[in-house]
Amino acid sequence: MVCRGARDPGRAPRYAPSMADETRTPSALDDPEYRTGIVELLGVLAYGEISACQRLVEDAMMAPDLRSKVEVAAMANAEFGHYQQLQDRLVELGEDPFAAMEPFAPTFDEFHRKTRPADYFEGLVKAYVGDGLAADFYREVSAYLDPSTRELVIETMSGTGHSDFVVETIRAAIEADHRLGGRLALWGRRLMGEALSQAQRLVAERDALAAVVVGGVDSPGLDLAAIGRMFTRITEAHTERMERLGLDA
Repeated sequence: MVCRGARDPGRAPRYAPSMADETRTPSALDDPEYRTGIVELLGVLAYGEISACQRLVEDAMMAPDLRSKVEVAAMANAEFGHYQQLQDRLVELGEDPFAAMEPFAPTFDEFHRKTRPADYFEGLVKAYVGDGLAADFYREVSAYLDPSTRELVIETMSGTGHSDFVVETIRAAIEADHRLGGRLALWGRRLMGEALSQAQRLVAERDALAAVVVGGVDSPGLDLAAIGRMFTRITEAHTERMERLGLDA
């Protein structure tokens, strides 16, 4: 099984923008620091989507029945669709999407190494938590972006659209085995802790990315307090998602 979108994933991207692309580029992108931050943001989001797709393909192999395999595969397909949108935007900007993603590969790979699910249910919780965290992050940063980038982020922040399946499956599993609830609650806390740790380190190491995340076009600059408040809101949203699963955050 591979991660595929609606179009050919083997299509070779081009890295030089056309004249039409250049005329559509927002003036904000003429600022070198802002442009660097946007390229880094698109790179981190794109790698996050493609790595999530790959992990979901692996998780589908643990699914207990055909319906579950198809549901998880559909989640992977949605993640790949998001990746393609982000890749296309990088190409429009004249950037090599693979070069833009490469610096962030170690961070995501380390996260996935530390949070490898032990079974199908842990895989579902990880997909649900990760999808929610991504959507929350997209929502946080969208207010500070230039119009074209904001539109793209809004389009890709809707999640995979399969949260109801995950919620129903996890709640039914907990009802059948109450001990599972305690284990998955601990697993959800571990996922959140690892995700926050990696995200905080990533933002702290890249000033241009941090400025875009919390400062945007009008007020660039590293604002540690604003970053802290953003992560607090994301944590609160995570708690609500865990409650929806029937788990303690």
